[in-house]
Formats: sequence, structure tokens, C-alpha cells
Amino acid sequence: MAYIKIKGRKLFDGYRFLTNSVLVMDDAHRVLDVIDKNNAGEDVLSVDGILTPGFINCHCHLELSHLKNIISEKTGLTQFVQQVVKSRNQEMEIVQAAMQAADAAMWHSGIMAVGDICNTTDSVSVKKESKIQYHNFIEAYGFYPENAQQDFQKYLSVYQAFKQYFENTSLVPHAPYSVNESLWKHITALPNNDLISIHNQESAAENEWFQMGSGAFKTMYENMKLPLDTIPVTGKSSIQSYLHHLLNKQVIAVHNVYTSAEDIGFAENNKANIFWCICANANKYITEMLPDIPRFIQLKQNLVLGTDSLASNWSLNIFDEIKTIEKSFDIPLEILLQAATSNGARALKMDKLLGSFEKGKKPGVNLLSENGVQKLY
Repeated sequence: MAYIKIKGRKLFDGYRFLTNSVLVMDDAHRVLDVIDKNNAGEDVLSVDGILTPGFINCHCHLELSHLKNIISEKTGLTQFVQQVVKSRNQEMEIVQAAMQAADAAMWHSGIMAVGDICNTTDSVSVKKESKIQYHNFIEAYGFYPENAQQDFQKYLSVYQAFKQYFENTSLVPHAPYSVNESLWKHITALPNNDLISIHNQESAAENEWFQMGSGAFKTMYENMKLPLDTIPVTGKSSIQSYLHHLLNKQVIAVHNVYTSAEDIGFAENNKANIFWCICANANKYITEMLPDIPRFIQLKQNLVLGTDSLASNWSLNIFDEIKTIEKSFDIPLEILLQAATSNGARALKMDKLLGSFEKGKKPGVNLLSENGVQKLY
């Protein structure tokens, strides 16, 4: 058997930084061991930078890749959503080419796995040819309880189309403000639908609707001529209004810009299994607001990273997300790399093979340097 032995200035194994350590892999790039350099023998390749496992992007919308540089920045969430709805329909050749380019760019930026939001089957052909491992989150929304069965069947057909090719597929609610109670019940009753992604508390208006029934979401519902009584006003924050639906699931809550310490405590008290996904550049693109990431760390929460879509970001590069967070908060790189690797793999239930340099895994190898991120294996 041929061995690959590689050493950087530092090695991050998915959990912590190690010094004077050599990563040993077989010729299929499967991890055999991480050993002290004094025991590594000869033929060790030394590289200038930090070695890390491949990155995990826990939240993306590959379908929207053709909207790069089309949606205006800093409009606020409700205006952003309306622009996406208005602009997303394009010729399929353009859509497919944009997805292929985005998929390739993610792979070359060191991303090994992606949690991807899907509204259609448009991305199936790209993913069948991709080197990236995808978990496909088929996104459902609906405002009319009387149409809940019909809406569910529509999204179920997309779910079943993905399931033909990808075992890693879930049917999920878009957001608490876009799913009526009847549709919630259909989604959560689907057998083996145990990994859920949901857009959570991305804007202050989301909490305002649930707490008071007023604000930008009320205006949006009125402009869209939607009923105002199917997404119930509860007098509580958004996550405290819907989390009861998901207490027996593993949840990736995405954005969390307006998630409070009380909300985190509520989730903990209800024993919710939540990974909190931070999409820093998308938040800056849409609202210029970031979550209070130090609060999540102080409260010992599971953090993961996502890029959102090219409709709301300048790139689909997890290292760019790390750099943006570092500019805004004094957070150790070790914690951010945990979010980008081992935590992300656990969140997508792909940690048997990805996320860390542990024997038997095949997580990919990235090199971080002043020049950015380079995919080595």
C-alpha cells in the first residue's frame, strides 16, 4: 500500500489544533492515522499553512446560482424574497450552467458536502455528476390550510424524484412564517423524515409577526393578498411558536440573526436537537446584520456554517464565511473550524466519513494560508 504523509505549520483535526503532527492517508485518501512527526519516517510532504478536513456547507440554494449579481443588496428580507420570486425563472440552459459552475467552485474551494435547499428537480442532473455529497432539503410552503394536502403532494413528488437517486433527502418547512399548521402536520408525519432544515429568525419582522401580528410581514401578506389568520400570532418569538413540531427531529436552524438567549434556553429546556447555522455573508448582503455569534458560543451551542445562495452572497466559499466572522467578532479560529468541519458533518449526519481526521474517514484535505483555501485531496 502506498502512503501519503503530509505536514503543515499546524494541523486541525476537526476538533482542535495539533502541532508537530503528520496526517497519514492511503492512496485512496482515507485517513490511516495522525502521528507525531518524529515517528513519521521519511517522505513527509511539508506544506506552508494549516491542514484541515474538507469543509461542510450546511445551507445553500444551488438552484438560485443564476441570480448572482441580479438581486439588489441591503434591501431587507421581505424585499429580497420578492425580488427572488420575480427574477428566478430563467431559461433552463442558463440555470443548469450556473449550477454546474457553482458546484465546481464549491468543490475547488474545499467543500466536501452541502445541505442544499431544493424547490424543484432542476439540480438532480448536476448532483448526479458532482463530486460533492449533498443532503437535499425539499422545501415546502403553503398558506391555505384547505390546500395543505394538495401542497404536500406537490412537494412530495419532488422529494420522491430526489429519493430515486439520493438517499440523503428530506422534506422540510421553508420557514415558520410560510407554513400553515395543517402543512406542518403533513411534513412532520412523513416517515424517516428526521433531518430538518428551516430558515429561522432571519429578520426582526419575523419575531414581530408572531409576537404582535404587525410589521413588515403583515404588509407582505397583505401585498400578496394572503390570509392573515393561517400563520398564527402566538405572543411568543418565532422559534418558541413552532419548535414543538420538531422536538423529535434533528434540526438545522438557519440564519438566527434575531435568536435571543431566551430562545436558546427555550430550545435547551425542551431538549431540542439543534445545530445553529450561521450564513454571515448572506446576512450582510441582505440586511447588514449578523447574529450574536459569541452568545451562541458562550451558551455552548452547536454552530455550523452555510453560504446561502449566489442570489444573496458573493461566493459559495466557507473560508470566506470564516473570514467575515473573524472581522466582526473576536472568535478563536479553532471554534470556527469546528463549525466548518466536524460540527457540519454531524449536522448533515455525514460524520461517519467526513468532518475530521480520524481513522477510516475520507474527509478531504484543505490547506489554509494567506492566499486563502486550497483543496489538496
